[in-house]
Amino acid sequence: MKYLIFILTIFIFSCSKSPKQNYSFYYWRTSYYLNSKEKKILQKSTSKDFYIRIFDLDKKKGNISKVGEINFRQKLDFRQNFVPVIFITNRTWEGATENDFNFAINTIYNSIKKLEENSGKRISEIQIDCDWTSTTKKDYFKFLEKLKAKTQKEVSCTLRLHQVKDKKESGIPPVKKVYLMCYATSSPLENLEKNTILDIPTLKNYLSKLEDYPIKMDVALPIYSWGIVTNHLGKRKLINALTEEDLQNQNFEKLGNSTYRILKDGFYFGMYLNKNFTIKVESIPENDIVEVQKFIDQKINEPHLYIYYHLDSKFTNRYKNLF
Repeated sequence: MKYLIFILTIFIFSCSKSPKQNYSFYYWRTSYYLNSKEKKILQKSTSKDFYIRIFDLDKKKGNISKVGEINFRQKLDFRQNFVPVIFITNRTWEGATENDFNFAINTIYNSIKKLEENSGKRISEIQIDCDWTSTTKKDYFKFLEKLKAKTQKEVSCTLRLHQVKDKKESGIPPVKKVYLMCYATSSPLENLEKNTILDIPTLKNYLSKLEDYPIKMDVALPIYSWGIVTNHLGKRKLINALTEEDLQNQNFEKLGNSTYRILKDGFYFGMYLNKNFTIKVESIPENDIVEVQKFIDQKINEPHLYIYYHLDSKFTNRYKNLF
């Protein structure tokens, strides 16, 4: 009898513990340089790919331009495949012309070719990050097809939560694989009641029919943090990559719930802020990441990759069991 109980205990435990999925990272800084901690954590990654944002495309005054191009200060000596990511604003596709298509495609094509030459790495996949809408989907999808034809490489794209929930209106992109962005569940400039990076009930609502999405997907999860500044009138601004550790000095007073009051006027984190403005820091507890993974694992039956956004020891140091 004791032997039987022992066997049943092992069986129940093994069934309740889901296997750990493969994982990788995004790199989203404008200057490429990995410190020793970041190199070590990337080396431990179980994925064959590493995703690096190389530049953005944006349209202003009717013209598309390349902005925020990355500066490679270090050799790309990681063992993973290099997957370049290009972020494109949705307004780029509003009223798109053939000149717009040609500029975007040729800019990406030439940049990828140059990256292959300089890095010595063969690039087989290009990821496009764009929060398209029902009004821009036609031109955006046309761009994806044209880019694949021009580069002769696999072109993948990101997928936002609302594009899953409203897939009939948003349309299905013409790619073989999408990357589901499981963050930004609400706007930090509009809603302070919930965690705007990741609110699990909101995410589950958006993804209630995730299993019906017709394209293979991998999943991006947030490990970043930011600060939401609120002024005397209730207007808000965002400070990217802010942590509570950044506010542990005599210029800030903690009010509770990761919220701080500014004690004197001055320049902080690249902007001028006044006394008595408040800053709320939002980050994601490890338990929340694990809960989302369990939910996703139940929805996606085939093997899938988790990509943490993004590789920065400022963020990765907070997590003990994910990597």
